[in-house]
Amino acid sequence: LEEMGFVGGIENYSRWMDGRQAGEPPFTLLDFFPEDFLIIVDESHVTMPQVRGMFNGDRARKETLVNYGFRLPSALDNRPLKLPEFEKHVNQIIYMSATPGDYELERVTKDHIAQQIIRPTGLLDPEVEVRPVMGQIDDLVGEINKRTDKNERVFITTLTKRMAEDLTDYLKNVGIKVAYLHADIKTLERTEIIRDLRLGKYDVLIGINLLREGIDVPEVSLVAILDADKEGFLRNPRSLIQTIGRAARNANGHVIMYADSVTKSMQEAMDETARRREIQMQYNTVHDIVPTTIKKDIRERISVRTETDGGAETI
Repeated sequence: LEEMGFVGGIENYSRWMDGRQAGEPPFTLLDFFPEDFLIIVDESHVTMPQVRGMFNGDRARKETLVNYGFRLPSALDNRPLKLPEFEKHVNQIIYMSATPGDYELERVTKDHIAQQIIRPTGLLDPEVEVRPVMGQIDDLVGEINKRTDKNERVFITTLTKRMAEDLTDYLKNVGIKVAYLHADIKTLERTEIIRDLRLGKYDVLIGINLLREGIDVPEVSLVAILDADKEGFLRNPRSLIQTIGRAARNANGHVIMYADSVTKSMQEAMDETARRREIQMQYNTVHDIVPTTIKKDIRERISVRTETDGGAETI
């Protein structure tokens, strides 16, 4: 620092610059807000567990570096906030989620919960039905063809990467325009695939854990959930409700769960969806509203300019 004024990686030892003691929380942007600031947490059922887990993930990685001599021990104090440290900054907070988690529900009383069930477009939560596993692929192909005839799109969610790959290959072989969305695909490529789905290059998109929060494609009128009765993280009530919600952007929205039995998670998800749908239908009847599919512009692809040895390249 004295010689060059800059040292790569010096931020790892920020507590020496900040005058903090070992173990004291780092300074963050939250320290610069006034006392009455408002925090809005979007998709809180996912975001709050991430806030809780940031410290543990960072500590596990840094301890390995310290133990093997790649970092000095004080690097452990260049870290994210622990959850209790984050909570000390909270004065006013709004949690936003279609499926709030236990953390949020434990921290608010019933009179502080606002349900936003009515959509300005009058759209209803989709109807959900359960069909047997036997013959599910042939049945699914028939349902896909019904949608493609109307220029609509389909989401299919599976439990394993192998099943998603096999199903993608099978649907391609029977002439269906299909793409597979998986974790190995980079963010920009993922955006491009969803854009191609909307444009009609693909009619079907298959995924495992990526067809949930944040993917709003109004052209999708059918969501098919395979192995819906296999209890677990991807088939718990919150995950099922989020997946069902992908069909709630289209006036013809419909969900098919393929299962040999109705699990508690499935029943909870179907009951909650039916409850919301009933409220929406009553509101539409009283106010003479006809559900209308969302109109959403298809954005131009994102251009990325990269510098290479041969010059600049735009992708």
